[in-house]
Amino acid sequence: MRSLALIGSLDGDEVGRGARRVLAWLLAALAIALVAAVTVVVVWFPPLAATTCPGCYGLERVAPGVYAEPGLPASRRQQVVSAVEEANRRVDRFYGGRVSSPRIVACLTDGCYRRIGGGGERGVAVLNSAVMLSPRGVDPVIASHEMSHVELHTRLHSSGARVPQWFDEGLAVLVSGDPRHLAPATAPDRCLVPAAEPLPETLDGWLKAAAADPRTYAEAACRVDGWVAAHGGSPAVLDLVRRLNSGEDFHAITGM
Repeated sequence: MRSLALIGSLDGDEVGRGARRVLAWLLAALAIALVAAVTVVVVWFPPLAATTCPGCYGLERVAPGVYAEPGLPASRRQQVVSAVEEANRRVDRFYGGRVSSPRIVACLTDGCYRRIGGGGERGVAVLNSAVMLSPRGVDPVIASHEMSHVELHTRLHSSGARVPQWFDEGLAVLVSGDPRHLAPATAPDRCLVPAAEPLPETLDGWLKAAAADPRTYAEAACRVDGWVAAHGGSPAVLDLVRRLNSGEDFHAITGM
């Protein structure tokens, strides 16, 4: 009886050691996969990495949810904070409240912006969760433009509904009040460049068209502002979002 018990005990110990070895290998493989995934993100998608972990890129918190490069004079830090605060007000005012809260990463030097993966743009929205601002984009207009993208996409995200890229961009111009592409709200007609031709519906098409002709933004803004004004103002956008989320078609709703 004692011999059989001893054999059983040895078998159990061996099984336990085997299970521990398998677990150790699994944990090691998981760690390697995690490191590989992080490396891919850092190397190939630095904007995602930088907005996920600003501190990893040497950026510091200057306000809740707002990060900038370290060592800035107080006046430049305040420039970042003031631009974001005003941008938040513009988005909040248009939508009558916010459902998004994007992290803001701002650079006041070109070197900082290149380091976090920025290019020649003034600003960019990153995966509907963050906004990056270049040295030329630390102002309320550019910040609220990118925040408008995040807000709209967040409101549509749960249903997977989409709007044409020209509508997304034109709406961002309207929300931000960008004077380069839209006349002041007090003007009898805010349209600066009427859109005579169909506007790009895809992101790729939009980027190509806007690069070839910057007036594409004004054309989109003209079309969106005209539709919004004819349908009762910003509540029309909220109703559009609601109907898109319920499965209706953008073109059928808007007639555009």
